[in-house]
Amino acid sequence: MTKHRIYSISVASVYPHYVAKAEKKGRTKTEVDDIICWLTGHCQQSLDDQLAEKTNFEDFFAQAPRMNPSRSLITGVICGVRVEDIQEKTMREIRYLDKLIDELAKGKAEIAGEPCCCGTRDLVEE
Repeated sequence: MTKHRIYSISVASVYPHYVAKAEKKGRTKTEVDDIICWLTGHCQQSLDDQLAEKTNFEDFFAQAPRMNPSRSLITGVICGVRVEDIQEKTMREIRYLDKLIDELAKGKAEIAGEPCCCGTRDLVEE
């Protein structure tokens, strides 16, 4: 089976769109970074490094320091597909991120707790 095109796209090329979507709804770049760090286990410096290196989505998720085990609790529809029904692992991770950014923009999610490198942040509903 052919890999989806999104896998080879750099996270850095999509990142400004995540930030713009959040800022358009009164949220901040810091909140977008917090969500990415919560999901992947990156700290701010390692996230910045991945963006600077233009790491593609497939490698970004494959090399994430510690994917948050609570991500499996993310449910709902994104791009017309239920996130929890996506079988392909990398696509599911990408859609988890999309869903979290959507929820942030809607004002429904934020990250609470210690810095993401500690692995103690929790996603909370507002």
